[in-house]
Amino acid sequence: MGSRRSTGRRRVRIWYARAALVVLLSVGVAQVDHWSDAGDGEKDCVVQVRAASPEVVQRVATPFAGLVQRGGTVNDASCVNAVAVHGVVRPTSVADVQAALAYAREHDLKVAVGGTRHSMGGQASYPGGLVLDMTRLASVRIDDGRGTVRVGAGAPWKVVLEALHEEGLSVGAMPGIDILSVGGTVSVNAHGADFRTGSLAPTIRSLRMVLADGSVREVSRQQDPALFRAAIGGYGLFGVIVEVELETVPDEVYRFEQRLVPTADVADVFEDEVVPDDDVRMMYGHLSTSPGSFLDEVILYTYRRVDDPSVTVPPLRADQDSRVARLVLNVARTGGTGQRVKWAAQRHLLPHLRRCETSRNAALRAAEACLVSRNQGLYNSLGLLDNELTQYTDVLHEYFLPPEELAGFLAEARTELTAHDAQLLSASIRSVERSETLLSYAPAHRLSVVLYLSQEVSSAGHADMADLTRRLVALALEHGGTFYLPYQQHYTRADLERGYPQVGRFFETKLERDPDLLFMNSLAARYGDELRG
Repeated sequence: MGSRRSTGRRRVRIWYARAALVVLLSVGVAQVDHWSDAGDGEKDCVVQVRAASPEVVQRVATPFAGLVQRGGTVNDASCVNAVAVHGVVRPTSVADVQAALAYAREHDLKVAVGGTRHSMGGQASYPGGLVLDMTRLASVRIDDGRGTVRVGAGAPWKVVLEALHEEGLSVGAMPGIDILSVGGTVSVNAHGADFRTGSLAPTIRSLRMVLADGSVREVSRQQDPALFRAAIGGYGLFGVIVEVELETVPDEVYRFEQRLVPTADVADVFEDEVVPDDDVRMMYGHLSTSPGSFLDEVILYTYRRVDDPSVTVPPLRADQDSRVARLVLNVARTGGTGQRVKWAAQRHLLPHLRRCETSRNAALRAAEACLVSRNQGLYNSLGLLDNELTQYTDVLHEYFLPPEELAGFLAEARTELTAHDAQLLSASIRSVERSETLLSYAPAHRLSVVLYLSQEVSSAGHADMADLTRRLVALALEHGGTFYLPYQQHYTRADLERGYPQVGRFFETKLERDPDLLFMNSLAARYGDELRG
């Protein structure tokens, strides 16, 4: 056994040496520090600002006292969508939210609601509007009696996990990255690795909202169910979500496993082997981005429940920053060799470096399996994505396919992706179920494809991304699927109607609940034909 461990360590050292050599040759010794640095703040890679027209920008003699920013712009995580706004309010209480809405109504301002602003198409801003930055509403209160946790809308999932972990509890569902705000992810009905739960919607017990008239309302499946279903995945268009009540589940210990599966077989493997095994509680897959096997193979990761009372759940540990991993990822932005090194590291190096959150003795008793708690498996900030390369920005796409259409979609997507300049840094597969939300992206069981792309920050880079997006949206629709709406809006209203047949009813409900259109964003402004009467 000692010999096997020694061999594993040697392999890790060899991979490090090879990766270091490749990246040194690719970017040059002088650039290594720059390409491996996380940076110290938000990047400034704006190409153009969406200016607000003079009749929309309000000149207010006595600005709202709660403004933390007057005028200027707000941006999103892509850093290329700056929008000129009236100002930003950062409320710390429900009363602050009510005061901000009263100010907006008095001065005929539109209101957009945002958290960490990882939506990438203007969903959390509006030209000339008042932006509510909800990140200060971040309380976390566990209710053992109800089996729930009540969370301020601005709280990041990381904070929720940390609070629950102390009580031996976890969440039923959350997005794949823990730095996002709870309210923001409820507003897009996010989903993650727990394929048995699917999206956030089934785990939400109730929402506390401030409506357009300033009234505060608790909504649930019993109290105003129509508003409840509209607000989840409603992109902040029906009111300000100030608190979310989430169902909790026990924290558990899982055995983390991985295997390589041909893309053509992954849907069958998932449906025939993973789903029937009730001990497998979480799953996701990483598709190859290497030129030699591009989208042809998948590393399938599963978390299998371990029934062993001797295995204790340790404290949560954040991943340490890795300049080597960030360097490898960033060199992959250049394509070719960099992509090959990144995929080889995912296949061969990462299994040796992954942290197993159990004692060594516990791991040995499980045949040296990698054992992690549920919370540890969800505790992921993906800090290696941070960088200071202003010549590049990262853009997300996501497409939801019937399982039998997954392989066909990926085969055609491969052609489109290789024909465009944007570099695919990561492609993952997840599973989602039909949700009760009004604007549902999954009318039935679907496998989703999440694409994390790097593009150049230039007019040509934006044009290339717009064309790629339109082509992939068309492919998804042709295969009976749809596309996720928190991202760049290069699709048409006709595409939206085809992917979301309920979109007309969605905007009609918006008009019923907010007839003065106080809450607005780019989704409503661009696609809400029903709102223009």
